[in-house]
Amino acid sequence: MSINFRCPVCGLVLHEDARTLKCENNHCFDMAKQGYVNLLQSQKSSKKRHGDDTLMVKARQDFLEKGYYSELCNALIKAVLSNTCENVVLADLGCGECWYTERIYNAMENATVFGIDISKQALIAGSKRCGKLKLAVASTSDIPLPDESCDAVICVFAPYSETEVLRVLKRGGVFVKAFPLEEHLIELKSVIYDKPYKNEVKISFDNGFEKLSLECVKNTIRLENNEDIINLFKMTPYYYKTGKTDQQKVESLETLETKTEFGILSLRKL
Repeated sequence: MSINFRCPVCGLVLHEDARTLKCENNHCFDMAKQGYVNLLQSQKSSKKRHGDDTLMVKARQDFLEKGYYSELCNALIKAVLSNTCENVVLADLGCGECWYTERIYNAMENATVFGIDISKQALIAGSKRCGKLKLAVASTSDIPLPDESCDAVICVFAPYSETEVLRVLKRGGVFVKAFPLEEHLIELKSVIYDKPYKNEVKISFDNGFEKLSLECVKNTIRLENNEDIINLFKMTPYYYKTGKTDQQKVESLETLETKTEFGILSLRKL
């Protein structure tokens, strides 16, 4: 059975007619020429801009293409493949420009992969990366997919609603999420802050899940040029929470060696 997005207005399934998605209540959403559909109900938000802008998306693209986070990506692929079979329906929450999404899609057989992100600019980049993904501008706290439609849901560093994840997962479906551990990028923080803080790590989950595994992916990366350092900095919340003086500390660096530490938690819906 084909799985489609659901209408953000009434919750009914959207069916594709040429370049338009329409539900039985005649709510219509046009597919953008870049290959995504905008299902974000903007009137529910006071924000004029949603998600990452073009410069933020490009910084992340340029950094990830250098392979610095390849070990994390490989671990995510392993976590998904070890807990699913063929013909998987998977949703990536906060998929961004789909660097992880595309690689997971390519590793699976006959998969249907949805990418959800509030950034239109990120999904424009994602659609260029892989035209076979089903992409929607939407909130991860109101996932535009039918109840119990997914075999797997992944989330890499993005906010999400556990209630919504449980809703869209089939019984026995798997939720894989990646998050920073205590000393992730601690050396970068040491450049910015006089007293660098460790990340607070809380591993908890709804009683609708059972824990399958928790993997730690730790590495040390060496950045040999300022462009890569600035791109990494712009990928973090530190860039947007610091003033010009602290930003200049990073802008003066030519090399940086720093720890990367990720946790990957795999859960199964009961």
